[in-house]
Amino acid sequence: MEYSSIAILALLVHIIINYDVLIKTGSKEAQFSTKFYRYFLYGVMSYYITDSLWGLLYDAKLITAVYIDTVIYYIAMAASVFLWTRYVINYLEENNFFKKLFSWIGWLYLFFDVASLIVNLFIPIKFYFDADGIYHACTTRYIALVIQILLFLFTAIYVFIQSARTKGKELYRHRTIGAFGIAMTCFVIAQTFYPLLPLYSIGYLLGTCLIHTFVLEDEKNDYRRKIEDHISREELQKIELGSARKLAYTDSLTGIKNKRAFTEDQRTIEERMANGELKEFGIVVFDLNGLKTVNDTKGHDAGDSYIKNSCHIICEMFKHSPVYRIGGDEFVAFLEGQDYSNRESLIKTFEHLMEENQSNGGIVIANGLEVYNSDGTNTFSRIFDSADKKMYERKRILKESCKS
Repeated sequence: MEYSSIAILALLVHIIINYDVLIKTGSKEAQFSTKFYRYFLYGVMSYYITDSLWGLLYDAKLITAVYIDTVIYYIAMAASVFLWTRYVINYLEENNFFKKLFSWIGWLYLFFDVASLIVNLFIPIKFYFDADGIYHACTTRYIALVIQILLFLFTAIYVFIQSARTKGKELYRHRTIGAFGIAMTCFVIAQTFYPLLPLYSIGYLLGTCLIHTFVLEDEKNDYRRKIEDHISREELQKIELGSARKLAYTDSLTGIKNKRAFTEDQRTIEERMANGELKEFGIVVFDLNGLKTVNDTKGHDAGDSYIKNSCHIICEMFKHSPVYRIGGDEFVAFLEGQDYSNRESLIKTFEHLMEENQSNGGIVIANGLEVYNSDGTNTFSRIFDSADKKMYERKRILKESCKS
């Protein structure tokens, strides 16, 4: 039971610390070699299961059951070593003679162990149990352990050699993988001399904990940082694009929407008209009286102030409507909702204000309003042209009243 308890504990710790890798959560967040490491973890997990069962069955003297488990135990052991070599050569991403060499040796070792287990069914060359149920190891078991020692040792040495060409975090990751190979070499040697101790399980437990902490978690942190940087760059680009778009659709002098924004919103209005979505809509066209005189007599700075102050008056009066500057002294407001419902009182108040301004020598703005008829006879252009004509009529009236 003491033998099995170590393997059971190792299995539980193995599942807990490697849960995210085993179930493939965030499978894209590390290197391609993570796939091979997952295979290796499954091989180690299979080994833990057979190792824990072996102790229980061996203590119970269930010879047939323990024999079957021992066969599976050796297959799991061979598979885990083979999968370790696959992980190492794929982690290093090298395509050279040594990669091919380790790959071939791994396959040959796996074939050797499976073949010896098949032969062992007829001739005890790997292991056997005597009449008293005592386990005995045979020649090919020791040969297999020697091959394992060499594989762990040589892969460790190769990783350490490759680490000389790396630096920073990658250097520490390489050294951790190399340390795993050295640790397993030591534990396999010890297992050779103490076959009834769970040293192999202890070695795998310590080694996989090292790799999980110093390799996989480090790779995940690097990946997360890259994702965060990528998201930050995307957000910055969105802000920059939004700022650029805002600049492109904003009048630089007044800060309201410009002719480009007017044209784009016009298309939206026309689509809503065509789809029957628009029921209540009106256009007010504005034109500033006396801007040319201000520019000629007081200069363009005074003219710019006149435009900005005029814009402020329009925006204050039609607070709930988008206002556009579509020319030097031309403005347009689209009326919907509250401003549309109150259009008559707003226009009356606005015109009264302009008449007072004209009497006091203030800013004078001519306006013309036209509303949309949803019977389908009106188009945006017709509404705009009608409002424009009314604006010029209002402009004429204001000029005549000024003369009188």
